[in-house]
Amino acid sequence: MFTGLILGQGRFLGFRRGRSEMAVEAPGIAAKVARGDSVAVNGVCLTVTGADRGVLGFDLSRETLAKTTLGALGPGDRLNLELPLTLAAPLGGHLVSGHVDGVGRVTRTSARPPGKRLAISIPAALRPFLVAKGSVAVDGVSLTVAKLGPASFEVELVPATLAATNLGSLRGGARVNIECDMIGKYVYNWLSRSLP
Repeated sequence: MFTGLILGQGRFLGFRRGRSEMAVEAPGIAAKVARGDSVAVNGVCLTVTGADRGVLGFDLSRETLAKTTLGALGPGDRLNLELPLTLAAPLGGHLVSGHVDGVGRVTRTSARPPGKRLAISIPAALRPFLVAKGSVAVDGVSLTVAKLGPASFEVELVPATLAATNLGSLRGGARVNIECDMIGKYVYNWLSRSLP
């Protein structure tokens, strides 16, 4: 379980064994984890297979490659990294599982000094789980839905988010991992089964 508050960024080094493994340079994070630990990588919960000399290794399943943006990474791409929530830590963002619901596409970026605004199109299946002023994770970053449309949403990026994450470098057409609010998904599921 994560909070969507990014601890640091890593740099994608490449795939190994086809695309079944990936390597990420992240000295600050690598020093804090061991084999078997979970790390959210651009919002995707992955299991550490190795942490050596500042480089993290992760296995990638076919499901992960099919349902997220990780398979399209290129050498040098910056990645948002987060360690799991502990019971001793404050919940500063929102509950994020690292189980991506779908992939969205940035349709527009606009300057909103001192920050930036992103418009993101989403698959129709995700729309019921988003509400205005509700939470959404974009590439693992906990954000508030500023505006909601029939097939898209907009978020504001404040200077602290721009400094701590890779979201400031996104351009129109970029694909991003989307995780809808966990509590909203459970409520929707329960109501859809309970009501006639």
